[in-house]
Amino acid sequence: MQSAIDKPTESRVVIGILPLKLVKVMLDATDRALIALLRENARIGHAEAARRLKLSRTTVQARVESLERRGVIVGYTLRLAEEISRRVVRAHVTIVVAPKASAAVATALQRMPELRALHSVAGVFDLLAVVEAEDVPTLDAAIDKIGALEGVERTQSSIILSTKFER
Repeated sequence: MQSAIDKPTESRVVIGILPLKLVKVMLDATDRALIALLRENARIGHAEAARRLKLSRTTVQARVESLERRGVIVGYTLRLAEEISRRVVRAHVTIVVAPKASAAVATALQRMPELRALHSVAGVFDLLAVVEAEDVPTLDAAIDKIGALEGVERTQSSIILSTKFER
């Protein structure tokens, strides 16, 4: 049986636009498998990753270094223990922004420590914010602060009751 990393397929992924230059990065099946493994646990050791991917430790180390050097991997993050994470209250807040106010609203939202992510979306709303707080009153205050920003016309919030899985 042939594993996913044995298949000789490649994919092209656009990772960014530099001034006057489009940067393309080639990711083969091994790179994609390694990235998937690192998404599950960014702290996995090279030896353990090599064992799971059926590669040598030096190959995994070289691949990780190459992905970092080429700008495919630009950083690592952490996930909180479930017992801590369960105490946090989260919401998805969809935001309608006044015409030509997107940049100013995004800048103001970026300064709010309660925001974990901000996405530009297609449809009725312009932005989707992922907001996190230690309790409901703090979450409520953060959502009110978003609604009070100059350039925000309307918000709609959905409180996250549980997360089925997260990668």
